[in-house]
Amino acid sequence: MIAQNFRISLIYFAVISSALTAGIFFAFSTFVMRALALQPSASGIATMQSINITVFNPWFYSAFFGPAVACVMLAIVALRNWEQPGAIYLLVGSLLYLLGTIGVTALGNVPLNDALAIMRPTSVEGAELWSKYLTDWTLWNHVRTAAAFFAAAMFTFSLPLRCHNIGRSSTFLSLLLVRLDSLFVCRLSSLFGFLLPLTDLPLIRDSLG
Repeated sequence: MIAQNFRISLIYFAVISSALTAGIFFAFSTFVMRALALQPSASGIATMQSINITVFNPWFYSAFFGPAVACVMLAIVALRNWEQPGAIYLLVGSLLYLLGTIGVTALGNVPLNDALAIMRPTSVEGAELWSKYLTDWTLWNHVRTAAAFFAAAMFTFSLPLRCHNIGRSSTFLSLLLVRLDSLFVCRLSSLFGFLLPLTDLPLIRDSLG
């Protein structure tokens, strides 16, 4: 039972932390890099160099490498319990994060950051590199963002939950949820269980099999 509880806790951690990482990178893909591209090259380079220095902090390390540790453990669990429901989701999610997020960062984004770090923001070489950096770095960032997002989705789908015995409720939210696909309701409930008291929607979660 202890091992089962640890496994489910590890999956929840992987869901939340990989989604958090996806959110961080999503911000860069959708507006941070666009904002930097609108700045003069010297200003944009200096700002990005500062970001690449300040990113080395315990908070980012926890959000970025925490899921990687969980992924290694969950991949082992999946391979050792391949016959159990959800094992394929655990393995795919782990590989997505380890290869698509950690791997892409190490092989795609980090080399670009290293090249930018040695450039003087006001130099001609720096301006030339900056133009290429904006395109290439952002492309790799799109990839690792998608990988972290889909990893979180795979971990969510792996949750061994069954929802049944849904009672009647007069609230609009409950009526809406009842009409949704039962699997989706299970996944939604697993991530946002704190909303259940508001919906008066009793859900029974089977123990981890």
